[in-house]
Amino acid sequence: MAMHLKGIAASSGISIAKAYILTAPNLVVTERKVSTPEDEINKLDQAIQSAEVDLQKLKEKITNDQGAEAGLIFEAHLTILADPEYMSAVKEKINGESVCAEFALSEVSNTYIMMFESMDDPYMRERAADIKDISRRVTAYILGVPLVDLSLIDEKVLLIAEDLTPSDTAQLNKEFIKGFVTNIGGRTSHSAIMARSMEIPAVVGTKIATASVQKNDLVIVDGFTGEVFVNPSADQVETYKKKQEEHLKQKLEWAKFIDKKSITADNHHVELMANIGSPSSLAGVLENGAEGVGLYRTEFLYMYC
Repeated sequence: MAMHLKGIAASSGISIAKAYILTAPNLVVTERKVSTPEDEINKLDQAIQSAEVDLQKLKEKITNDQGAEAGLIFEAHLTILADPEYMSAVKEKINGESVCAEFALSEVSNTYIMMFESMDDPYMRERAADIKDISRRVTAYILGVPLVDLSLIDEKVLLIAEDLTPSDTAQLNKEFIKGFVTNIGGRTSHSAIMARSMEIPAVVGTKIATASVQKNDLVIVDGFTGEVFVNPSADQVETYKKKQEEHLKQKLEWAKFIDKKSITADNHHVELMANIGSPSSLAGVLENGAEGVGLYRTEFLYMYC
């Protein structure tokens, strides 16, 4: 049945493809008392080491694919994972309360998550997703539950998910992943930032995407308006195919002006500047014809160094 969803336009573009439903692994954690806390601490340390190996690989992959700035996301994750205050608090809970490693990790992580989510700044609120991502990965290793490897997808699809973690987004191959739709998230979430970097359409914050879309449903994602059409009519598909073609033509037209000066009809020069988050972004600034840096987002230096 045809359905129309509305969310937040997170990354521009239009895609039409069948749905791939991303099902989160079962990482339900319950409190369990233990008689040997030292065994749980060893289990936690092993899980941290395994997670660190994963994050190093993800950092290398995303840096090679999207540049050093994107790689900073996982540098931040590695820094958080190595934060002695974070993991020491988990170990203290294991020792002090004789609880299992996964429960102690969940309790401490939730404290940090709530702290970030209560902040006024939207960017800082989104950093709660970093803690969730790290906690999820370590918990999966503690429980022995495999995480989904999205890099194995080998057909053209649109991802439908509750949310996409930075780790999820880093695995996306834009040859096959033509865009994504999530229930939650905002324009400042890492998944949205990385979608824009990858130039794939994304709509976030629909609230009901996973409850409304079935596997292999045909889906249209309009990353300009934040609209999602599930099982659209033939006329809608034709309309959006034309919009898709028009957008691609427009991008080619825009590309012709990359090296031209920004001058108004009455011969007034307007400087076209770029916003960056690290010096590694300068290559993109030059490639797209910007005349300088208008805003250098120094909070990246604060968060990730």
